[in-house]
Amino acid sequence: MEEAKVLFKILGLEVTGHITTMWAIMFFLFVVLVLATRKLDKVPGRFQCLVEYTFEALLNFFAGILGRERARRYFPILATLFLFILISNWSGVLPMAGHVEGFRPPTSTLSVTAGLGIVAFIVTQIAGFREKGVGYLKHFIQPFPVMLPLNLIEELVRPLSLSLRLYGNIFGEEMVVAVLLSLAPYFAPIPMQLLGLLFGFIQALVFTTLTAIYISQATAEAH
Repeated sequence: MEEAKVLFKILGLEVTGHITTMWAIMFFLFVVLVLATRKLDKVPGRFQCLVEYTFEALLNFFAGILGRERARRYFPILATLFLFILISNWSGVLPMAGHVEGFRPPTSTLSVTAGLGIVAFIVTQIAGFREKGVGYLKHFIQPFPVMLPLNLIEELVRPLSLSLRLYGNIFGEEMVVAVLLSLAPYFAPIPMQLLGLLFGFIQALVFTTLTAIYISQATAEAH
């Protein structure tokens, strides 16, 4: 794994190319959402239609997992995770991505994907306690109290699995494109980059789908 190069420091904290790209993506999403919600028209234009269609499609998708009410409740975090991961993945197929020190796909480093996995884990636990209170802890000893160690391990492995799956796929794709670029810099990487758009979408969808499933399991009523 290539060591991330430090570009500069802020208050002693090291800033790498992955972090600068992540900041740029966050700023981009902020600007898009501000522009989309600044002036909502009853007869929306193309841009408003695109944003509304995207969010409506995501809401319907998550409703199929969580139900309409819970999907609306946890939609902000799920949609944010999906859009951030999607754009992070797609940033890796842009020209010169990975070859300019200040421009590195955030999801191609384990520290970022681990952070996303931890966020998914924390949101799941908060959702469980929010819906069930202290009674949420009962699921750790179901169906039998002797299952407590295994249930705890399963719960703790989930963020690790999410982060490694996302990191491995995006980092591997970036390495393949880099090799093809060194062999045939003008033509060979193009098919892989096109596939990267598809794989980037799939990985973002898989990550948020699993997060939604974990939330559904944590908030489901016991039978």
